[in-house]
Amino acid sequence: MTIPNLILASTSVYRRILLEKLALPFHCAAPHIDETPQAEETALQLVQRLALEKARAVAKEHAGSWIIGSDQVCTINGKIVGKPGSTSAAIAQLQAASGQKISFYTGLCLYDAVSARYQLLAEPFHVHFRTLSLSQIERYVSAEKPFDCAGSFKSEGLGISLFQQLEGRDPNTLVGLPLIALVDMFAAWGLELPLP
Repeated sequence: MTIPNLILASTSVYRRILLEKLALPFHCAAPHIDETPQAEETALQLVQRLALEKARAVAKEHAGSWIIGSDQVCTINGKIVGKPGSTSAAIAQLQAASGQKISFYTGLCLYDAVSARYQLLAEPFHVHFRTLSLSQIERYVSAEKPFDCAGSFKSEGLGISLFQQLEGRDPNTLVGLPLIALVDMFAAWGLELPLP
């Protein structure tokens, strides 16, 4: 099949770099949605809802395109935590994660703006943290400044030193875009990768 016009409904540098791995032409567009969790919404429900809402929001401006929507949350002891935004919040998140198994859920939506059909899933990924001292955490936060990352680390960088074990089918999920699942979605709609 011919490659559809492909839009990543995100301005995240991390997601853009991940999608570039598939060697497909695409553009990025900001989705402009309210990402506030709803009352009683689970992490799985939240990321799936936001991935779909992001894709639908961008589809309104890009008729004839396939839209990729994605959203991720981190949970520590079952509680959703967001991006830290500051040194003190990043240190607190990593102290809470020390010695714990932390779960990430990444919602993924592939949306066809022509037919309004879509595929939607939530991909789990788990991180087992080493027991970290406060000085280790402070050195890490100072070195990598992970203020825009849920969980306060960058697994593609020095953050890997904080872990004992990673658990999940696709390490790209941890960065924010489950590429294995996305390739499956493309294949379900007749686009098989790699392209010639």
